[in-house]
Amino acid sequence: MEFVANEGKKVEIEVEGQIYLRHAIKTRFVKQGENYLKLFEEYVCPIYQKGDIIASSEKIIALCQNRVVKREDLKIGFCAKFLSQFACQKNRGGYGVGQAINMQYAINQAGLGKVLLASILSGITKLFGIKGVFYKIVGQEITGLDGFYDGAWPEYRDIGIEIPENPNGVCDEIQTKLGISCMIVDSNDFGQEILGKSSDITLSEKQLKALIKDNPAGQGKQTTPLILIRKKV
Repeated sequence: MEFVANEGKKVEIEVEGQIYLRHAIKTRFVKQGENYLKLFEEYVCPIYQKGDIIASSEKIIALCQNRVVKREDLKIGFCAKFLSQFACQKNRGGYGVGQAINMQYAINQAGLGKVLLASILSGITKLFGIKGVFYKIVGQEITGLDGFYDGAWPEYRDIGIEIPENPNGVCDEIQTKLGISCMIVDSNDFGQEILGKSSDITLSEKQLKALIKDNPAGQGKQTTPLILIRKKV
């Protein structure tokens, strides 16, 4: 099989002295309510070999799980409008609580008191050059929210995509039913998080992050949410 990388990315990457090959798997645009097992059967099974690892975007798993919040269901209040004025308009991976609707989601999820505390401490720590405190306090659910902007896909303008539910369980289900070792990642051009992995994967979280440190899936309209990773022999 020929390994293909997205524009500006490389097929090969070295992690702790070992070379790995990454193949960006082109898929259709994945819509809400699809079946992730069928997606893996269609796009991964034909090329997968034992020992490979699939890095899956958290977004397509969340869409399959219907982990979606609609713009019309978030009623933006005064506090969200006010607090969003003091936040960065974009976080490291996209639009964050600088948008009032994202701030309202944070208030709904974490509570106004926690969001106020996070906002105050974030403002103080930024004076000392420390960033990211707000998201550390409010938690991964708020940090991982994607959507509510149409920079890449107009379909995401009026929906927010939450992080997947039980990502470790999803990975184990894929491994048990399809024999595919996989991890679910929240990755962008600024950083990576491993949200879940199948129990058979023996590489450490540090090693797994290193495999995708250059965000091989891309951050635009590539429609390559699945990356096949294979050790080079």
